[in-house]
Amino acid sequence: MTRDKLSFNTELVAKVISNLKRGKAPGIDGLTAEHLLFSHPALSVILCRLFRLILLTLHIPRSFKYSYVVPIPKPKDFRSKVLTFDDFRGIAISPIISKVFEHCFLETFESLLISCDNQFGFKKGLSCSHAVFTLRSIVDSHISKGCTVNLSSIDVSNAFDKVNHHALYMKLMKRHIPVLLLDLIVNLFSNCSTCIKWENVYSPFFMIEFGVRQGSVLSPILFALYIDDISNSCMLAQGCFIIAYADDILLVSTSISELQHFLRICEYELDSLDMVINAKKSCCLRIGPRYDAPCATISTLNGREISWVEEIRYLGIFITRSKSLKCSLTNAKRSFFRAANAIFGKIGRFASEEVTVQLLRSKCLPILLYGLDACPLKKSDYNALDFVINRFFMKLFRTNNVNVIKYCQAQFGFELPSMLLVRRAQKFEYKYRNCTNSVCKMCSRPIVS
Repeated sequence: MTRDKLSFNTELVAKVISNLKRGKAPGIDGLTAEHLLFSHPALSVILCRLFRLILLTLHIPRSFKYSYVVPIPKPKDFRSKVLTFDDFRGIAISPIISKVFEHCFLETFESLLISCDNQFGFKKGLSCSHAVFTLRSIVDSHISKGCTVNLSSIDVSNAFDKVNHHALYMKLMKRHIPVLLLDLIVNLFSNCSTCIKWENVYSPFFMIEFGVRQGSVLSPILFALYIDDISNSCMLAQGCFIIAYADDILLVSTSISELQHFLRICEYELDSLDMVINAKKSCCLRIGPRYDAPCATISTLNGREISWVEEIRYLGIFITRSKSLKCSLTNAKRSFFRAANAIFGKIGRFASEEVTVQLLRSKCLPILLYGLDACPLKKSDYNALDFVINRFFMKLFRTNNVNVIKYCQAQFGFELPSMLLVRRAQKFEYKYRNCTNSVCKMCSRPIVS
């Protein structure tokens, strides 16, 4: 690839700007997506010329490498405990113009940055639901043959923050990335600086020597390439599958000994990347006819045991130990009530019922139904979800009469989860079967509920 082929056009830049999400925090320079969206149309021309100069000289502006990190408390009960630095998750905010440049870069050279098909994270047309539905297909296939499936959810300690830049560049070179693009990526990740923002106070800037740049558009894609050999390692373990969404890794096997062997293969690859498995947050679970049978202990290379549990959380979905794949709705219902009561506590009886119902539909209902379009649900599950909505309507309209609640829902055009999920599940299954991903094609078959 020669330098004259490294180019963006104005149409691409304008398209990227028009697709920017609004309402995001400003970068260290104070610019937001709204500044670009509502600026003069000539901005696309100016930015296009700037990006062409970057591609021509392979020089990244210093301002592109500045960011700030906002610490967000992890635990939900953070008001009732003494917090340490481990209880915070850092959210990095990068400059919006650098994001536009990276979007253009990804749009143009996406074909050179493709990872394995069992890596579902941050790919067009794929979502967490695709990973969950793939797991459902694999588990149902084995259970229909009388097998018991063993799952192991692997947690990698500080995965994004422990990426070694030189190891990443070596991974890219093995994929035969053109030298000019590799030089551009090296310059993009070199000499980056960040600071911590707490309230309105900023810490001094410090250099980032490890990890992919949080808040960067390219970072998730490059991280997927960084651990892509783990996804390919499933070829070395017979009868095992791996489903990954970024650093959320799930190992699937019908044999405990094969699962242990598969875990070793993954650990050796992670060790070569200077990453380790967090045994405390990793866990195993059994689904199938012998789900409650005692089994051998799974351990890591350093002898840490990975416990067998009753329930695991994968991509926000809680999977329970049972004879068939079953999802727990307890946490979804709890989160819904927490969000709904928070809204109702703020607006109380001051806002109209129309406003409250609309907030319930737009803010709370997605929390309740998250990921359920890919999960196997029974009639009792649909009834439980409908009951959650009906109870809130009873609270809102101060009545226990079910007929009154149904009339109110009809007047406001509010559909119950049982009706929404049936339609969403059909739409998602059609989308899944027509997906170009090879793993999705392999698992595309009628699912027996």
